[in-house]
Amino acid sequence: MCGIIGYLGERSAAPIIMDSLKRLEYRGYDSAGVAIFDQDAGDLSVVKSASKVDTLVERLTEEMPAGRVGMGHTRWATHGRPTLINAHPHSDCTNKVVVIHNGIIENFAELRRELQAKRHVFVSETDTEVVPHLIEENFKGDLVTAVRESLRRLRGAYAMVIFSQHDPDLLIGARLNAPLVVGVGEKEWFIASDITAVIPYTKKVLLLGEGEMVAISSLGPQVSSMDGASVKPKIIDVKWDISQAQKGGYPHFMAKEINESADAVSNALRGRLADDGEVTLEEFGFTDRQLLKVRDIKMVAAGTSFYAALLGKYIIEDLARIPVEVEPASEFRYRQPIIDQDTLVVGISQSGETADTLAAIREARRLKAKVVSVTNVVGSSMALESDGVVYLHSGPEIGVASSKTFIAHITCLYLLGIRLAAVRHRLDPTRLKQLTAELKALPAAVQKVLDRAEVLQKLARKYAGYRNFMYIGRGINYPIALEGALKLKEISYLHAEGYAAGELKHGPIALLDKNFPVFAIATQGATLEKMVSNIQEVIARDAPVAALVTDGDHVLDEVAADRVEVPAVSEFLSPIPNVVALQLFAYFVACERGCNVDQPRNLAKSVTVE
Repeated sequence: MCGIIGYLGERSAAPIIMDSLKRLEYRGYDSAGVAIFDQDAGDLSVVKSASKVDTLVERLTEEMPAGRVGMGHTRWATHGRPTLINAHPHSDCTNKVVVIHNGIIENFAELRRELQAKRHVFVSETDTEVVPHLIEENFKGDLVTAVRESLRRLRGAYAMVIFSQHDPDLLIGARLNAPLVVGVGEKEWFIASDITAVIPYTKKVLLLGEGEMVAISSLGPQVSSMDGASVKPKIIDVKWDISQAQKGGYPHFMAKEINESADAVSNALRGRLADDGEVTLEEFGFTDRQLLKVRDIKMVAAGTSFYAALLGKYIIEDLARIPVEVEPASEFRYRQPIIDQDTLVVGISQSGETADTLAAIREARRLKAKVVSVTNVVGSSMALESDGVVYLHSGPEIGVASSKTFIAHITCLYLLGIRLAAVRHRLDPTRLKQLTAELKALPAAVQKVLDRAEVLQKLARKYAGYRNFMYIGRGINYPIALEGALKLKEISYLHAEGYAAGELKHGPIALLDKNFPVFAIATQGATLEKMVSNIQEVIARDAPVAALVTDGDHVLDEVAADRVEVPAVSEFLSPIPNVVALQLFAYFVACERGCNVDQPRNLAKSVTVE
């Protein structure tokens, strides 16, 4: 959620911090702030904005503060309204200690009362402000010790950057249940909430582990645990390119990322699917013997990733014939799931930092289940805490609403399904050969959908004036109806509901009238005739109908419906081209309505707190 960037080096900190904050805007935020310390003059400059980073840029352009150390923050409000006084950074009574924070301090009220009793004066409504006051209270000449003692008092989740004028050549970072990485450059270091902020400056990233802190001086980073034990740092080379985090001529990141969907399929398949159907997942981490012991599978995820998991159920049960249950991660973690060492738990998260999903896989590991995470971010918390990982290889996704990574998630779940089926000898060689060929042809099918964007843009112009929508699908395309509705809700702020088409008569049909259009997924499949009957039921209630149909299919020629043709693929693989069409439709509707496509209101890219 919140964006964090800290800098210590030999260059002027302010321009780097502002550039990094701009790169972190996609995470979603409502206020922003920076703190820059000029070591030569001994001056601390703190500038805040109750709105966007651009306001900070304007203020700092007028008088750019000098200094080679500093921090910046974009805040998504939890405790306290999105006001100037609640914007980060926050400081102690002496203005010597400065802190920025992502997460929630659950025991802040108790700590605040304790500190107020010791005459500390608070100026904001935030939970974060207790941290600099705690450090002030614990400081006895050693900043690292004071920070460590203070952090031990905290309950909840945090990723923090901490600076003090008591030790002006030291920058401290710490994390617990929230992501934080360290960029390692040439005589300069960056502490950031995610890799996107630092890739213009370095491709070398130090992964800070759970419950660890880093103290950075001119000698470099020193990593330790909360009990003071030294930790050997884990450093990786990031393969993302800076161009992947730029718009590249598109009006929005989301438009660019939808148009990268064909590449997302190709990148997820590359080097993993041989022509004979053998699947190699380089960091999957499980042997055939371990996979043979898997009795059942639980999938946990949130938001768009949850709908990818629902598709995973269809895929894996069809291919491997292993029972799969899918559950919102936020529900899984608060009940008593029936799992053991013969259960495979699959966590799905683009960022690998989704708080509920991370908590769910931790609970699964506690109960001795095997855990694999399907994620996009190398070195993310879920990747580090799982027995195995399937990486998406999608590159950074900046738009808040998931698009290309949803496509990559599904692609990886097909690969996982084939891998699980192979070890059980469940796949007929003829079907495996056909499925392999079809998967490798998918990027071309996706590109054909992208090439028809004008058709979907025209359809969006026609439907953008409606306030309510219903999406219906059957079989493996039922989760795609759910995802299509979610995408429209997220970026256009219109009411949309997804349903299994066979459920229409069980309640939802009561909603339909001339002002409630229905988007039907009516591509070729075993239940197409039943879907046509459902569409007829909708039309009989005077509701407008838009439908996805397969190229050359005339099944709806006699029906009063707007049709969008998508390339012919097998029903089993049809969710991928179908969802690309629905993503484009949602995008164009949002554009017609003048919505902020890349940063929808109230949403954040990565939900790292409950």
